[in-house]
Amino acid sequence: MTEPSRQSVPSASAPADDEIDLGHLFGLLLDHKWLIIAITFMFAVAGAGYALIATPVYQADALVQVGRRSSISPLGDLGSIFGEDTDSRTSAEVQILRSRMVLGQVVDRLELDTMVTPAALPLLGDALRRRGIERPGMMEGRAAVWAGEYLEVGRFEVADALRGESLTVESLGDGRYRLLMAGRELGVGSVGELKRFGNGEIELRVAELTAPAGARFTLIKRTRAAAIRSLADRLRVSEVGGGRSASTGMLSLTLTGTDTTEIKRALDTVVEVFLLQNVERQSAEAEQSLAFLEEQAPELRSQLAAAEDRLNAYRVDMDSVDLSSESRAAIEQFIEIERQLNELEFQEAELAQRFTRDHPSYQALSRQKRYLQEERAQLNQRVNQLPAAQQEVVRLTRDVEVTQAIYVNVLNKVQELQVAKAGTVGNVRIIDDALIGPGPIEPRKPLIVVLATLLGGMLSVGIVLVRGLLRRGVESPDQLEQVGLAVYATVPLSESQQKLVKRIKRRRERKGSAVVAGVLADKAPADTAVEALRGLRTSLHFAMLEAPDQRLMITGPSPGIGKSFVSVNLAAVCAQLGQRVLVVDADMRKGHIHHAFGGKGEQGLSELLSGKAELDQVLREGKVAGLSYMARGMIPPNPSELLAGERFSRFLAQAEEHFDLVIVDTPPVLAVTDAAIVGRQCGTTLMVVRHGVNPVKEVQIAHRRLENGGVLSRGVILNAMERRAATSYGYGYYQYSYK
Repeated sequence: MTEPSRQSVPSASAPADDEIDLGHLFGLLLDHKWLIIAITFMFAVAGAGYALIATPVYQADALVQVGRRSSISPLGDLGSIFGEDTDSRTSAEVQILRSRMVLGQVVDRLELDTMVTPAALPLLGDALRRRGIERPGMMEGRAAVWAGEYLEVGRFEVADALRGESLTVESLGDGRYRLLMAGRELGVGSVGELKRFGNGEIELRVAELTAPAGARFTLIKRTRAAAIRSLADRLRVSEVGGGRSASTGMLSLTLTGTDTTEIKRALDTVVEVFLLQNVERQSAEAEQSLAFLEEQAPELRSQLAAAEDRLNAYRVDMDSVDLSSESRAAIEQFIEIERQLNELEFQEAELAQRFTRDHPSYQALSRQKRYLQEERAQLNQRVNQLPAAQQEVVRLTRDVEVTQAIYVNVLNKVQELQVAKAGTVGNVRIIDDALIGPGPIEPRKPLIVVLATLLGGMLSVGIVLVRGLLRRGVESPDQLEQVGLAVYATVPLSESQQKLVKRIKRRRERKGSAVVAGVLADKAPADTAVEALRGLRTSLHFAMLEAPDQRLMITGPSPGIGKSFVSVNLAAVCAQLGQRVLVVDADMRKGHIHHAFGGKGEQGLSELLSGKAELDQVLREGKVAGLSYMARGMIPPNPSELLAGERFSRFLAQAEEHFDLVIVDTPPVLAVTDAAIVGRQCGTTLMVVRHGVNPVKEVQIAHRRLENGGVLSRGVILNAMERRAATSYGYGYYQYSYK
């Protein structure tokens, strides 16, 4: 069966340079789908690994209720009298919970300023210890601490200058240890022994040490302020329930940490300290009010006795005076007004300890006091209108009864405060003790894996798209035709040709160069690349009819684009048609056509042009009938001058007499000037452009450089065209194999 190859057929015009072709971008993603999948999978695995080895963070929560503060003042709840805001009271309790007063006591009780950190293997050490993996035999004597090994400190005190400094406890086995600081040994101690190090600046008692010799632990004594800040950063206090206009007084406390035992103890201690300070504060207020009343009681008793004596004496002098109903009513009003004034004086005494005279509560009390004083003055005016004897009896009786009422009230308040002081419970109630959640709150393993996978996917897609956008190589024949360059053939990338490529190590170069190790047209004549070259052979037959000679120069903008491959295999397919073809390797610097025929580079063109050999001595027969080739020869110091000499012109004329077609393979146009020199000796010039490698701009520059040298390039051969989704979706290039 025959195997013709279909040439490129543009289905749509290529997009302009300043436009984004979505189809091309989608094709890029399809072309690199395995790279995207691989990077995404790597990120997913990395995310899963991090989620597995990351230190879990747990959370404990507790619930307390802050009720309305019951008054223990002599005259009731001032907050209710003057409208104390419940929200502000709750906010104040939240700040008290987070204050240094409360947290400082927690730090002192639990010794949270002492940090013990076991040494661990990099990355996996903590995870292995958490999973209960014990020390393997090969890790004996190493500093890393494994499961079942721990250090418990009974007492640890350091001088203020050493707070925050790292100390190392290294187990010596048999209950002994040594203490180091900055690699310097401070001394040796035993478990249970109170030991002083560093001239008495460090005091340490290790309560228990269960670790083999060599295991190390880091001790740090933080400053009290640093320990309080660390605890405050992990503590969250918020009000539960309620709305914008209502406060429930229910406070939720949460504490996070990596040690479940530590966070439960710490949160329970926070709640306990908060409750105790609340009770102590209430008890202190009761003590203060009781002292005030006990100070007033003797004075009131003296005033009452004096008032009674004055009343009795007056009645004896006046031989008893009876009170009228009007006088009795006046006395009762006096008693009520004096009672209220007395209560306001007690309230004023308490407010003076809490607020200034400009406070709204203090101002309201002053207004009430002035109002009662005005009523008392008016009542005095009414009493002054009574007969003189009645006036004096009213005043004396008023003094006795008012003082007696106040005195009795004070005695009652003293008894109430004594009872309240004995049974003070505060206004804080513990609803729920600290409880650890069922699992860690961090890391969120599913979320981490999902985010890592998304990040890997986005990063891989971004890399592919950026590489695709930055790669300005020719993707389709349409791009070349739009700038006025005729595309004579589109040669697909051949898998068979890749197998013929081998690496040749050069003596003077560290890197090898990819060279052709055989003739594809001879070894795989049915290959699609060979079929494309047969199409090029047909196009050249008509293109060279108008040429002045049968010389064809094959060149290109840059090295490594397949010029030699095209030259050798085009010569082979022409020879298979019965023509006599000569391939000349005019790249005397790095030419490697001789590798395709299994020959050597010596005894070639450079020897012929330098006069060291004759034409028949440098011509070699190829593996295809009718095909001959000429190697580059020894690398000369002046290849451009040799090509510009008369001998090269005479050689081409002689070769044309013996061959139907002479194909000259030259160096890159943009690298050296050899191509322009050779092109003036050849009637037909074709430029090889590699798919995805040579940008259109580069091809245009090479084309203009040939024109400036007097060489007209008839067109372009697009080599190594790959079947890519980006090309198919973006530019509509197709290549079929028909066998």
